[in-house]
Amino acid sequence: MGQSVTLPHMIILFTDFGVAGPYVGQVTAVLRQAAPEAAVIPLFSDAPVHDPRASAYLLAAYTGEFPPGTVFLCVVDPGVGSARPGGVLQSDGKWFVAPDNGLLSIVARRAFGPQKWYELPPAPASASPTFHGRDVFAPAAGRLACGEFPGCTERPLGPILRPDWPDDLAETIYIDGFGNVMTGMRASRVFSDAAIRVGDEQLRRARTFSDVPSGAAFWYENSNGLVEIAVNGGRADEALGLGIGMPVKIS
Repeated sequence: MGQSVTLPHMIILFTDFGVAGPYVGQVTAVLRQAAPEAAVIPLFSDAPVHDPRASAYLLAAYTGEFPPGTVFLCVVDPGVGSARPGGVLQSDGKWFVAPDNGLLSIVARRAFGPQKWYELPPAPASASPTFHGRDVFAPAAGRLACGEFPGCTERPLGPILRPDWPDDLAETIYIDGFGNVMTGMRASRVFSDAAIRVGDEQLRRARTFSDVPSGAAFWYENSNGLVEIAVNGGRADEALGLGIGMPVKIS
């Protein structure tokens, strides 16, 4: 029998840096130097901008497909450079590096196994006060991907869970390149015959795009389990006048 081989861990990027500009590239360069054998995969570069709350629900929907040992570098950090600490969450066999601003709260709340929360040391004097993603969080993620543990202090998990945030967020949280609009609600928590109201529209559920006429709006369970709003052959954001942060009601 052949021996099993431990592959280098993947590093998954989840940021609001945007697809244009140097930021994702700069962070990737740091990760490649710190963990040259690890694959660096930009999952989201356009998470809800300056919005850790909405981003927390989006992140939680997309972590389940990755194997144990995966390292997530998560940066939606409007408080960068402030007194807010950074941290490392060990959850369901995966590692998450992020600012302590609620971004990891829903991941932690939905975990099945044991978890630990560690606080990173203060940013070094050499770190840019406006780019902790590159200078603080990326080096920590790179070390984790190499099997090393960055210098951290274990803290109680409770404060990061944000008990004042709902289990599912009844708001629009992301618009993809096709104009489909994701919500922070898991479809498994919504009856299949329910209608949802967003803006002035009331929408019924369909299984997929071709199940409704061209130009018709509907909601469906997207490939990662979220309630998503779409228009067959069109852009739901434009057709329905939708943006990020709009309330969604179930009827």
